[in-house]
Amino acid sequence: MSMQGALTGERYRELLRDGREVWLNGKRIDDVTEHPAFRGTVDRFAELYDAQHNDVMTFESPETGNRVSKSYLLPRTFDQLKEKYANTQAWMRNSWGQLGRSPDYMANVTVGLYDMRDDLNASRAGFGDNAVAYHRYCMENDLAITHAIGDPQIDRSKTPLDDPDMALRIIEEREDGVVVRGAKQLATLAPFAHEVLCYLSASFARRGAPEFVIWFALPMNAPGLKILCREPLGDHAHGHSHPFARLYDEQDAMLFFDDVVIPWDRVFLLHDGELAMRGLGRITPWASYSSHVRFQERMKTALGVATRCAEAIGVAGFRNVQEQLGEMTAIVELSRLLTVATEAQHKTSPGGLVQPVGSQAIGYFSATNSGKMADILRKITASGLLMQPSEADLDNAELRPLLDRYMRGKDIGAPEKARLFRLAWDLVGGGFGQRQELYEYLHRGDPARNLINLHNRYDRTEIDERINRLISEPLTP
Repeated sequence: MSMQGALTGERYRELLRDGREVWLNGKRIDDVTEHPAFRGTVDRFAELYDAQHNDVMTFESPETGNRVSKSYLLPRTFDQLKEKYANTQAWMRNSWGQLGRSPDYMANVTVGLYDMRDDLNASRAGFGDNAVAYHRYCMENDLAITHAIGDPQIDRSKTPLDDPDMALRIIEEREDGVVVRGAKQLATLAPFAHEVLCYLSASFARRGAPEFVIWFALPMNAPGLKILCREPLGDHAHGHSHPFARLYDEQDAMLFFDDVVIPWDRVFLLHDGELAMRGLGRITPWASYSSHVRFQERMKTALGVATRCAEAIGVAGFRNVQEQLGEMTAIVELSRLLTVATEAQHKTSPGGLVQPVGSQAIGYFSATNSGKMADILRKITASGLLMQPSEADLDNAELRPLLDRYMRGKDIGAPEKARLFRLAWDLVGGGFGQRQELYEYLHRGDPARNLINLHNRYDRTEIDERINRLISEPLTP
């Protein structure tokens, strides 16, 4: 592939027509760019790529002179970190915060992979060099990447040592690469991505199973790789508009690896479970930062829709509704402040890059407050969330007088009100909204486990010393 710099919409579509094996509803999809279930999302991604050709979102590659995406920028100064933040903000604002796996997210994982290059080389000569080359390859071609890090849900009471099909495993090491067999989930963005990056296989080595430990990347059209998509969420079968679902259903997929050969130059880590365990935290700070920005924009979207819905039905002045909207506003503001704090409390990474400082507390905040925002929006919209006319209803001459009379709102006509409440339905009522909530709850890991880790790793040295001094002597009455 020639290195052409930041993608345009046309090139994005062209790169998806690569012969990949995509399956939906028992049928193989020949071209995801033209299939009705995928076309709306592909078109929206194409628009987003076309919109990035400016100085805020691109920079000049020091290697080729091409304009490339700042999602791949290696920040060596605080100012460069802030440039990345501005680029991420543009991605998330342009997509209303609805793309959990926007291209910006995984591009930042490759930044983390680059940062870990010395450790990867120390584990096995050449693996770190592979990581450097892969980051450059993705940057110079502006590739959209998915990741697949979860194992199939077969029998979680067992381990892969009981049944090897429960996790992706290494079958053979050959001169031309490593052969893997198994499945991975949940590859969000898979039919719309150009590459897949697999990692997070650390715990198996602790069970004496290094054959399950491998980090690698592959093109989505690799021989033997099958992509099974879930049910699409932007269905138009009954004529009702689903604006967010149609444009931002980024899909989730199961990946089947049927003895797939991974070339050695695409392998970044092999058998080293201890490094894989440490490495997960090493490669994700910039991607987590991207996720925080997206969450903030998604919550801002929910607040905006909730406020407009409250105004549309004349309840915005009610004290209880004002309190609910105030709670939503507080969550939006706190998410903004948390994001700004991760940037302000930056540090130099082991690989020499400037990285934001994160905390599992932010992930817990996002996982728990997203559902709270959705619940408030449902309460404000109430039954209106369920009953809104379609565009065909609005175009019907016999129905329209009734709709204008009985389905209008306060200072808003029936058409605009219906479209507004359709936005609300997409956010919290339909399959798209429910999927978004499940994604938000789980994509940073199990919230309970994260809370436990947060507490166990919290540095209590100073406060423990003060308490110990306080209780070491009798308390004065």
